[in-house]
Amino acid sequence: MQAHNLPSGLVTFMFTDIEGSTRLARMLGAGYRPVLSEHRRLLRRTLSDSDGTELFTEGDSFFVAFSDAGAAIEACATAQRALASHEWPSPESTPKVRMGLHTGEAEAVNGEYASPEVHRAARIAAAAHGGQVLCSEATARYAASLPPEASLLDLGLHRLRGFDDRERLYQLVAPGLERQFPRPRTADALAHNLPTQVTSFVGRHAERAELSTLMADHRLVTAVGAGGAGKTRLAVEMAGGLVDTYQDGVWFVDLASVTDPGLVAFAIAAVLGLRPEPGRPVVDTLVEFAASRRMLLVLDTCDAQLSAAAEVISRLLTGGGGIRVLATSREPFNLPGETVWRIPPLSVTPGPSGGPSEAVSLLLDRTAAARGGRRAEPSEADDLQRVVSRLDGLPLAIELAAARLRVLSASQLAERLDDVLGALDAGREDPEGTYAGEGRWVASQLATVDLAQAGAARRAAAAIRSATQRHATIQATVTWSYRTLGPRAARLLRWLSVFSGPVDLPTVEWLLDDDPLDPLSVLVDKSMIQAEPHASGTTYRMLDPIRAYAARRLAEAGEERGARDRHVAWSLHALEKAHLGPDHRPVTLSLYALDTLADEMRAALRWSATGGSARGGLRLASGLDQWWRERGLAREGRLWLFRLYGRIAETGEPIPEAELAAAYHMHSLHAGADGEVAEELRFSQRAEAAARQAGDAGLLARVLTGRGGSLVDMGQYDDAERVSREVIAWAESSGVASDALLAVYTLAELLWRRGALDEAADVLAGARALEAARPAERGRRSVDFLLGMVALGRRDLVAAHDHLVVALRSRMTYGYHSRACDAICAIAVRCALGGDAVTAARLFGAAQATRSALRSTPGRFGAYWAERQAAVRTALGDSTFDAAYAEGGALTVDEAAALALGVDHPDMALGSRRFAA
Repeated sequence: MQAHNLPSGLVTFMFTDIEGSTRLARMLGAGYRPVLSEHRRLLRRTLSDSDGTELFTEGDSFFVAFSDAGAAIEACATAQRALASHEWPSPESTPKVRMGLHTGEAEAVNGEYASPEVHRAARIAAAAHGGQVLCSEATARYAASLPPEASLLDLGLHRLRGFDDRERLYQLVAPGLERQFPRPRTADALAHNLPTQVTSFVGRHAERAELSTLMADHRLVTAVGAGGAGKTRLAVEMAGGLVDTYQDGVWFVDLASVTDPGLVAFAIAAVLGLRPEPGRPVVDTLVEFAASRRMLLVLDTCDAQLSAAAEVISRLLTGGGGIRVLATSREPFNLPGETVWRIPPLSVTPGPSGGPSEAVSLLLDRTAAARGGRRAEPSEADDLQRVVSRLDGLPLAIELAAARLRVLSASQLAERLDDVLGALDAGREDPEGTYAGEGRWVASQLATVDLAQAGAARRAAAAIRSATQRHATIQATVTWSYRTLGPRAARLLRWLSVFSGPVDLPTVEWLLDDDPLDPLSVLVDKSMIQAEPHASGTTYRMLDPIRAYAARRLAEAGEERGARDRHVAWSLHALEKAHLGPDHRPVTLSLYALDTLADEMRAALRWSATGGSARGGLRLASGLDQWWRERGLAREGRLWLFRLYGRIAETGEPIPEAELAAAYHMHSLHAGADGEVAEELRFSQRAEAAARQAGDAGLLARVLTGRGGSLVDMGQYDDAERVSREVIAWAESSGVASDALLAVYTLAELLWRRGALDEAADVLAGARALEAARPAERGRRSVDFLLGMVALGRRDLVAAHDHLVVALRSRMTYGYHSRACDAICAIAVRCALGGDAVTAARLFGAAQATRSALRSTPGRFGAYWAERQAAVRTALGDSTFDAAYAEGGALTVDEAAALALGVDHPDMALGSRRFAA
C-alpha cells in the first residue's frame, strides 16, 4: 500500500477509529499500546490483501482509499471479523472499531485528496458505532458485488455534521458481524420521545406488520385489548420504526395518570412543548400547532379518559391533514373514521419450523433474566408450554410468571396455576393505593398555565403512573377495567367466570335468564371478553387471568353458589342435547360432541365435588361414561367418582339406589379398562347390590352384564361364559333383553376364544337388532367387529373385510378411538392373511401409537394381536418389519384409519374368485 499509487476518478474513502479510545487508554494504562499496535497490525494485514491504499494513520484512526467500492466493503467485513475473532488480553480490552465508507469523484494532488467527499466519508465513520460498518448511498450504488451472504440495511436519511443535505446511510450486514446498534450518531435531533425499553421485544412480527399497514392507510387507529395484552409495548415498538416517516416527529403521551378530563389537552401540549396562551383554550393552541405539521401522536391508555381523549382527537384530525393518531385503549372511541384493531394474545402454537411459540419465547427470555442469565432447561419445555397455555398467551401474566420461576420450577408453577391470582400476585404490593394522592398532585400541577410547571408535572405523571406500576399485579390490571363497569355488565362478567371456555349467545342467555346483549357488548368493547366470529356464529371467551379475577369477585359478591349451580344445570342440559337430534329424539351418540364439552364438564364436576350437589356430579360423570374410556381417561373418571363419593359422605346427600348402581357399574368398567381387576370386581358387586335395592330389572340386567367381563379380566373364562349365559337368559325372560347386550358381546368373545365360531356367529346374529335399538351403543358397531373376528378365525377374508370396514368406519365417524384401534389391528390381521404383510406391520404400528397416546391397554384381544404381529415380523424379517412399523407409528388415528379403509377388498385381488373365469 503506497501513498504515491493513489486512485483517481471514482474513489471510495474509508475511515476507521476505535470507539471510546480515550476511555480504553485510561482503563488499560500501559496495556493500551499493545492493543493499539495489534489493532493496527490486523487492519494492515486485511488492507494488504485488498486494493486499498493507506494514506495515513493517526492515533487509532485509519484513512484508506479504494478504486473499487465492492472491494472496500469486503475489506471492512474482513477487518471486522478479524478484530472480533482475535484473542485480546481480556474481553474489556477488545477494541470496538467503527468504519465508514463513501464514494465520489476525487483526484489526488501531491499525495493527498482535497475534496468534500473525504470529509463526507469521515462524518459517516463518526456516525457509526463500534463494530459497525456504515456506507453512503453512493457506495451502495457503485458496489458491483458484496461479500457472500452479505447485504446492506437501509437506515434512512440522516444529516451529517457540517453538511446541509441529508445522506441515506446503509449498514453492512454479514455473517460474523454484529447487527444490533443504536441509531447512527448524526446531527439529527431525534424527533420523538418514545420511551426507551429496558427489556427485549419478543415476537409480534405479524401484528407489527398489520398495525403498520393500518397506520399507512388510516389517520386514527385504536389498538384495543385487555389490560396486560401488550398494547403499549407493541405501539411503541411499531412507532419507533416510523420516526423517519414523520418529519415533525413521533410523540408519545401517556394518559394513565390524567385524573381530570380537562387536562387531556394539557398533557398532549406539554409533550409537544407548547405554552398555554392566556385567554385561549389549550386545545385551540394544540390544533393550530398540529394543523401544518406531519406527525404521529401515540396516545397511550386512553381508556383512563376516554370521552375527553376522543374529543381532543376529533379536533386534531379535523384541524389538519398531516397528523395521525395511534391510540391504545381497553375500549374503542366509536369516532367517525376510527379503525379499531384488537390485539390478540401471544400465540401459544409452536412455530412453523417446530420452534417455540411466541408466548414460550417471551417466557424463556424473561425467565433467563429472572434467573440471572441462566436459561430454562430443555426438560422444562413441556411445563413452560403448559404455563403459557394456562395463561392464554397474555403478556403481562407471562412476565409475572417468569418472575415466579426465580423460586419455582416450571412444573411447580404449572401445578399452581389453577389459582392464577394466587400464583402470580402473591407477595406483590398492589400499587393502586399510592396512585390517588399522587395523581391529585399531578392534576394540580398540570392545571397551571406556566409551561415549565406543566412540563414538570407531565414528567412527574409519567414517572408515577408508569406501565410497570399499573401492571404490577393481575388484580390491579383487571380492577382498572372492572371499576368502569355498570352493575349488569359487572354481574355478567362474574357469572361468565364459571365457564371454562368459549360460550355462544344462547348459552349466555340461558345463564342469566335475561337478554344479555347490552352488558355483553360493554364487556366486549372494554376487552374483558373476546368476541370470536365463526361460520356458525360468534362465541365469547374470557382470558384465564381475567376469569380468575372475575371468579374471585363472584365469591366476594356471595353469588358463587347460584352461578355454579346454574353452570352444572347447563352442563347436564348440554349432555342431554348431545344424545338428542334436532327433533329431540335419541340419535347415535357421537363422542366428538362430548369432546367439545369436556372442559365445562370438568369445571362442573369440580364444583359438584367441592361445594355443590354430588348427585348432579354423578349424573355428569355418567353422561361421559364411554368418553372417559375411549379417550384413555378411565383413571380420571375413577378419581372424579371417588371425590363424589367423598362429597356424599361429607354432606349426607341422599342418592337414589338406581343412580348409585349406575355410578358403581360405570366405576367397575373404568377399573377394568385400567387393569385394576380387584377394584373392578368390588364395584361390580356394589353395583349389583344397589341395583337389586332399586328394583329396576333393566338396570339390574345392565349391571349384571359387567360381571362376565370382570371374570374374563381375572382369567376365569368358564365362569365368565356361564355367568354371561345366565344373564342373557334372565334378561330375556324378564323382558329386558336389550339391556343384556354387553353380556352378549362377552359371550361371543369367549366363544371366539375357544374356537366355537359357528355358535359365536349365531349369538351375534341375534344381537344385531338389539344393538341397533340402543343409540348410546350402536356407533361402536361391536356386532360387526366381532363378526369380523369370527370371519378371521374362519379365514374368510371377504366377510372379515366387509364387517371390519363397517365397524372401523362407524367407530371413527362417532369418535370411538380406542375401539377403532381394535378394528385397525383386525384389519392388519386380514392384510397379513391376504399376503400384504407390510401394510399389516404399518397398521399394527399405527394402532400402538394411538393406544400409547390414549394411555390405553390392548384389551382382551391383546394376546391375539401380539401373536399375529409376531407372525408378521417373522414373515418380513426384523429390519423390514421395524421400518414399516415405525412408518405406521408416525400416523395419527385419522391417517391410520384412512390407511386401513383404503386396503383393497379381497375380491379385487389378483386370483380372487371374481376373476376366476
